[in-house]
Amino acid sequence: MKKNKILTVSNLLSFVRLLLIIPVWIFFNNFPDQNFRYLVAAAGIFAVITDVLDGYFARKFNEVTEAGKIIDPLADKVLVGFVVIKLFLIGEIPTYYFSMILARDVLILIGGSLLAAKTKFILPSDKYGKATVVSIGLVLLLILINVDRESIYFLFLYYLSIGLIIFSFGNYVYKGISAINKSYNEAV
Repeated sequence: MKKNKILTVSNLLSFVRLLLIIPVWIFFNNFPDQNFRYLVAAAGIFAVITDVLDGYFARKFNEVTEAGKIIDPLADKVLVGFVVIKLFLIGEIPTYYFSMILARDVLILIGGSLLAAKTKFILPSDKYGKATVVSIGLVLLLILINVDRESIYFLFLYYLSIGLIIFSFGNYVYKGISAINKSYNEAV
């Protein structure tokens, strides 16, 4: 990859989001203190803003790159994965929710890697994947700021995120199979 195809505004925003793991790690070390819960939540909001901006800039300045297709979802998965693991380890999220999030991301990462190796095609993130990450992020944000987990808005977002986890995974599987079939048909 050429240097100018890596050092774009959108990719730099994804790198910043990836580097957020450092302050979030520090904040989680003091998590029982409510102020540090808010700092983790603020870092999460900042991550969402950089995610939205990197997508906007990639389209506005025609900076959609192969590197960006890797860095953007990687930054999302690393940061969300870290927060999910930490929240699970301190008993803030149930095992099944943790397992669903982790399994989806690991399977998409492995499947995407195999697909790229087989077809030389990187499956880009789509609106369903982004909606899933946003819904999970909102649930995590509400947990971080200690909202009532029996409230209707929390339960709505929680179950919406579970539905999106399942649907978006199925969508990625469908798109992956379609890409393999397309690659096979072009080779014939």
